[in-house]
Amino acid sequence: MNAHSSLRKRAARSGAALVTAGVLVALSVPSVASAAEGDTTIDVYDVNDFHGRIAQSLSTPPRSGDAAGAAVLAGALDQLRGDDPSTSAFVSAGDNIGASTFESFIQQDQPTIDVLNAMDLSVSAIGNHELDKGRADLQDRVIGPDDARNAQWDYVSANILDRATGEPAFDPYSIQEISGKRVGFIGATVDLTGLVSPDGIASLEMADITDSVNAVATDLLDGDAANGEADVLVLIVHDGAETAAASDLDGDSAFARAVHGVTPDVSAILSGHTHQTYVHDVVPDGGTVPRPVIQTGSYGFNLGHLQLTVAADGSVTATGEDIRLVDGTFAPDAGVAATVAAAVAEADVLGAVELGTTDVDMRRAVQTDGSENRGGESTLGNFVAEVQRTATADRQGSQIAFMNPGGLRADLLGGTVTYKEAALVQPFANTLVVLDLTGAQVEQALEQQWQPPSATGRPFLKLGVSDGFAYTYDPAAATGSRITSMTLDGAAIDPATTYKVTVNSFLASGGDNFTAFAGAAAKQDSGTVDLEAQVEYFETNRDVTVADDQRSVGATLTPTPAGGFQPGDRVSLALSSLLFSNAADQPTSVQVSAGDQVLATADIDPAVVDTTDEQGRATLAFDVPTAVAPAARAAADTTDEPLVVTVGATRIALPVTIPLAVAVDPTDPTDPGTPGGPGTDPTDPGTDPGAPGTPADPGAPGAPGVDPVVEDGAGPGAQGAPTAADGSLAYTGAELLAPAAAAGLLLLAGITAMVIARRRRLQR
Repeated sequence: MNAHSSLRKRAARSGAALVTAGVLVALSVPSVASAAEGDTTIDVYDVNDFHGRIAQSLSTPPRSGDAAGAAVLAGALDQLRGDDPSTSAFVSAGDNIGASTFESFIQQDQPTIDVLNAMDLSVSAIGNHELDKGRADLQDRVIGPDDARNAQWDYVSANILDRATGEPAFDPYSIQEISGKRVGFIGATVDLTGLVSPDGIASLEMADITDSVNAVATDLLDGDAANGEADVLVLIVHDGAETAAASDLDGDSAFARAVHGVTPDVSAILSGHTHQTYVHDVVPDGGTVPRPVIQTGSYGFNLGHLQLTVAADGSVTATGEDIRLVDGTFAPDAGVAATVAAAVAEADVLGAVELGTTDVDMRRAVQTDGSENRGGESTLGNFVAEVQRTATADRQGSQIAFMNPGGLRADLLGGTVTYKEAALVQPFANTLVVLDLTGAQVEQALEQQWQPPSATGRPFLKLGVSDGFAYTYDPAAATGSRITSMTLDGAAIDPATTYKVTVNSFLASGGDNFTAFAGAAAKQDSGTVDLEAQVEYFETNRDVTVADDQRSVGATLTPTPAGGFQPGDRVSLALSSLLFSNAADQPTSVQVSAGDQVLATADIDPAVVDTTDEQGRATLAFDVPTAVAPAARAAADTTDEPLVVTVGATRIALPVTIPLAVAVDPTDPTDPGTPGGPGTDPTDPGTDPGAPGTPADPGAPGAPGVDPVVEDGAGPGAQGAPTAADGSLAYTGAELLAPAAAAGLLLLAGITAMVIARRRRLQR
């Protein structure tokens, strides 16, 4: 149906109203002045971000995020709209489908489309989740052809443009006849960049909301549109304020600019996307009359109500409210309840298959209020990343995998895992893509976890990381230089080496602003859907033990002095990201060590830090150990050991080393410190005949060809760790005890230069 010519008079829904009109007014209608003679009253009811929540899901007491269920939503509309639906309309601010619960998701959201059709939905803005599967899916399947429509409402957006023509790709508005007046509903959509897979919307581009809406409003009110002018204009926009605070409407976001900048001829704004609940009145730029700005939360928790009064002279006044649906006020609609029951029954059959078990809960990160924190590392995110790496390891050679937190839509609880539970975790049906990325590109992707201002409304998005990959970062560093080290299976990531990296198709196209993934030299779509990979993983590993090590640790360190740290130097270390925000039996203390010496231990502050991954903080300070050998002994008698953070199952090395005394074998007859050994001189003050020696160093003081030695027992054996040329390293697990690899890597040029600089510093 072409929205430009859509003039609908909806047929009355079957069945009588459930309560009397008197009770209806008491429950739902905001306080307004009595209508004057010649005034026309128009009622508009709206939802936003329904996300396929067709089944009821309530807490006791109800809280934000609960779902009243489609049957209750339909029952409320039955009651509120009464026997004559021509005086009102039901509309949506978008995201009706997508990110849905299992009973809708497993059936491609057809049950949600069916119940919204039954509720006589008239118009909806296009939300970002309407485009989860791309433009073609929305046009051809969700909406359907004109002669066989699936969604029987108008989907509108004025600022989604066809890239080839520059014209709106969808109907920009819909005109509905309500109470004898022509109401123009103009649609608009949040900038889709980073919110949906770029490949699916490659033929689309975004325009500014305010400019696009104002252009359509001018056409409608001037009578230049195909079917003449509208009497009243309402904006339904899938974008909104980040919080319920009225002050958020005065910022510089695209939505705040629209609230003030959209022409005063638009009488009200119905918003969505941010899942907030608010009713504000704002006087637009150039106007004198406040207009309501409404959002209803999400999932059908509330039903928005906008009342428009058109005076005889054509002037419009508007009031708004949110009507609570989760407190039992409204009886469910029997017909919609039957549709939901059938969908749930079908989903139960499809989802009851048992896949395997997990030993503990795997949960997403949380904020201080218990809501989801996409900025926090989680056992679930790391598990899914490992599942996807495993699925693409044999055929595509994957070495590393990353998972975006927004792709995780439910927790996975311990015990038996069913197909339904697995499907709820990842409802988007992305395929797995293996990328060829250099180490430098991997680092760039990790840097992009710190999001551009106002890009997604979230300042930080924490990538889940597969087993064997780990990194350190400095949260206090400047943008673009926060990642301080990366390792894979204990070996430092080489910036120039190409690695096989698995991500889902959303990330592969640069979703969530991770443009480094889109820049891969080669992409190989595995054809495996993310849910399919998880099912196969459980088939292979029936009883899954959840890894509980941190894959990244934040560390802000005392600046390393020229020539490196020296014995006696004071080192201060601020650590973060030591704990998961939502996991049981977590450690309470952290230690830092070098070689086999524990240098400091501290208690961990477990407080959650909202929107970030900084939960689990501790500050440690220690002095670099001082050897007992005389001060004239040279630096060649020490070995540079990395600082290693140990917290629970996590052992991760920091990109800095300190000198420790070398332990040597006193029975070695070639040791210059052993009596009788070649090159010893018991009268030489630069030697110690009773102490074990070290390899010859002609540049050190003492007897010719002999390097001064550390006294017996002054330090641990040299057990190095994998180190990059710049001294950076990070890894977890038993790799710390890999002396063979460590010994070779300690000879790298960066470490050698540090030793020489230290020796010169001591000599000075």
